[in-house]
Amino acid sequence: GFTDHVALGNEEWNPWDADEKNELAASQQRYEANLKMIKYARSHLEQPSLRVQIWGKAAIGLYLWQHIFGGHLEPADVIAQWREGSQNAGKTYFSFLTGPSVVPGYFSVEAEHVVLVLNGREPAKIAYATQWLHYAQTLMETRKIQHVALVLLGNEQCNNAWIQPYLKRNGGFVNLLFVTYDYVLVNEEDIFQWPLGVATYRNFPVVEPSWSMLHDPRSYLCNFLGTVYKNSSRETLIEILKQDGLDKLCWIAAREQWQPQETNESFKNYQDALLQSDLTLCPVGINTECYRIYEACSYGSLPVIEDVMTPGDCGNSSVYHSAPLQLLKTMGAPFIFIKNWKELPAILEKEKKMSLQEKIQRRKKLLEWYRNFKAWMRQKFINTLENSFLPSDKG
Repeated sequence: GFTDHVALGNEEWNPWDADEKNELAASQQRYEANLKMIKYARSHLEQPSLRVQIWGKAAIGLYLWQHIFGGHLEPADVIAQWREGSQNAGKTYFSFLTGPSVVPGYFSVEAEHVVLVLNGREPAKIAYATQWLHYAQTLMETRKIQHVALVLLGNEQCNNAWIQPYLKRNGGFVNLLFVTYDYVLVNEEDIFQWPLGVATYRNFPVVEPSWSMLHDPRSYLCNFLGTVYKNSSRETLIEILKQDGLDKLCWIAAREQWQPQETNESFKNYQDALLQSDLTLCPVGINTECYRIYEACSYGSLPVIEDVMTPGDCGNSSVYHSAPLQLLKTMGAPFIFIKNWKELPAILEKEKKMSLQEKIQRRKKLLEWYRNFKAWMRQKFINTLENSFLPSDKG
């Protein structure tokens, strides 16, 4: 009730009584001082017990920071040499650094706990990642930092043997590993599966769902924009669409060669296709998990996923009864999973009969699931770091 007495300009005050005026000003000051004290106490109550610096040296770091953490970066310019951001989450203060100028030894290490984000997809990237690991190891040995966790864009065939010697369990110094794809050594103790996310290296944005994204009718039943590899299931997919004239109802743009460099026009086309289609077809590439799955979710276009294991060492163990895409399935992703593209005509027939109202409900469910999925990954990431890095209270 304190504020009732200090409302400036309240008619109850006599405008001609100077004493009362002074009393009012004093009481307003006391009120503000009290507020300050409460705020100060509160901020000290919730003061983070852990400071973690994240070094984003792979594009997947932007998915972690901007999409999962909802964090911002300064400057906003995506081609800036140096970008940084920070936020409090749980008991932890996180700061994030990225950009070409972030090089070992040329920035200040401002936390005792470090998360390294690296690319281990191919030999050249592994060589670069190794330099960062050696830098972190030196900091550990000289007691500049205490703990290291690693978020790794893994190899698409899950050949990640090179990272094993660096893990604490094998005598190395890396406490925790978060790795993409259905890596067989994921154990939910110190090795965790991490989502591939959207193609941040192509500057895929953080998309805020809009009213029209949810409610507007979409012009196409489905879309597939991508590379069609020789003798792949993608060829089968294109044939099936053409046979039944279904390619007229879908936005299909196939190319024979993969293009890493997106032009502005092709990228805008791709985003429009996601926004204008009820379904996004996700045929397997080198790995079943692809950026397209998460990008479709961003725009409320339901992924239709070819649910088959790709060649290599991913998910081939008894633990992995739900591989591929173990992580998404465990989280109850509301996608359509198919074993063969021959199932597609029946799915599209069903689509034709769906009312807009049913589609709106489905989009809501998809967008809500995706938002919860990112929130859950964020919470899991924070809890895992805190449980591993904070001293435990067990006497």
